[in-house]
Amino acid sequence: MKSVQPITLGCSKNRVDTEHILSSLEGHYEIVPEGEERDFVDYLLVNTCGFIGDAKEESIQTILECVRMKQEGKAGAVYVFGCLSQRYSSEMPELIPEVDAWFGATDFTPLLKAFGVSGDGRPGRYLTTPGHYAFLKISEGCDRRCSYCAIPHIRGRHVSVPMEDLVAEASALADRGVKELIVIAQDTTYYGLDLYHRRALAELLQKLSEIEGIEWIRIHYSYPDDFPEDVLDQMADNPKVCRYMDIPLQHISDKVLSNMRRHVDSAWTRELILKMRERVPGVVLRTTMIVGHPGEGEQEFEELLDFVKEARFERLGAFKYSEEEGTYGAAHFKDEVPEETKQSRYDELMTLQSGISLSFNQSRIGSTVKVIVDDFVDGVFVCRSEFESPEVDGEILVKYSPDDFGGVEPYSFVGDFMDVMITAADEYDLIGEPIFEK
Repeated sequence: MKSVQPITLGCSKNRVDTEHILSSLEGHYEIVPEGEERDFVDYLLVNTCGFIGDAKEESIQTILECVRMKQEGKAGAVYVFGCLSQRYSSEMPELIPEVDAWFGATDFTPLLKAFGVSGDGRPGRYLTTPGHYAFLKISEGCDRRCSYCAIPHIRGRHVSVPMEDLVAEASALADRGVKELIVIAQDTTYYGLDLYHRRALAELLQKLSEIEGIEWIRIHYSYPDDFPEDVLDQMADNPKVCRYMDIPLQHISDKVLSNMRRHVDSAWTRELILKMRERVPGVVLRTTMIVGHPGEGEQEFEELLDFVKEARFERLGAFKYSEEEGTYGAAHFKDEVPEETKQSRYDELMTLQSGISLSFNQSRIGSTVKVIVDDFVDGVFVCRSEFESPEVDGEILVKYSPDDFGGVEPYSFVGDFMDVMITAADEYDLIGEPIFEK
């Protein structure tokens, strides 16, 4: 049996695509886990990201590394698909002719055909996450036309996955031991508009929560415009829906938001954040900001800093604006903010957020939380609560003591829940001690 080793770059949505493809290959090929060193693999399968400049550079460097492995006799062939391959379908084969085959980002039939396998890469899943959590992609594409984003050009218009298909997929995952679902899409709050002519995310959350075995459901990639408020009811009242919301806001200045074509203004954004905190007590908000977008002067950047101080997001990431061909921003604005200014603004924003994150984490000392054990490393359980999402947030570290756990093999706890008291914290991670029933 020939071997295939996947390499997935970019977001969790790409990871789901890889898992669908691997599911079709499983049984026909040996799947070599990503990162595992082998003397030789027959196929290196690279899923690329083409969102912004840094991501494109990483994808190209990864492809070149795979080509080098092929030339050194460590790989038989290199297949490339995903966003970068889709976006530059004519340029990439000329740029890197050593790649054996290039494929797109949405139609996987040609890729599977090249492997001699029939199908379109759906609906099965070969999990590349730990077995107790999985990402659930509820739609593809995006109808938004934000100035900086090339995703609609790469992935096309928004297409929701039928609710019954998602429930079936989630049920199959639960049957395999998945306890946590991370709901993802280019825009999760848009879900259902094309199929049901209404925003149906809250209804989907309710149906997913009824699946036996699913204990946590968390939401990522929510757009603030016309946010469906019944989702907040699910977060407040449904014990399986985590009080955690990933909602990329990108900026707060009305001028910059208008240039970004975000269809919201400062007042709307502030009202939405206030509403979330009032209706879902204890909610943890993760957001993303962009610095250096055309139209962002010193005044607009100071407004952004003031807003972050005011809103005190528990989690915040940032990007430096990258002019992307084919986007509204590239066609209508000059990339006028110097790179060194973008970097200094990025550094200042993240330094501010570091202090806010530290303060939030320290406020949790002495509290008791339910955590799920993701891993056991060097005598320590690596855990998360409902307030930490895998791969993007910090962790809760719990030291293993054979006496405390009755000598039970520690790896047997991976994927299980336990109660933990938080005893210490830094800006990223927390330290906890297990709580046992007396």
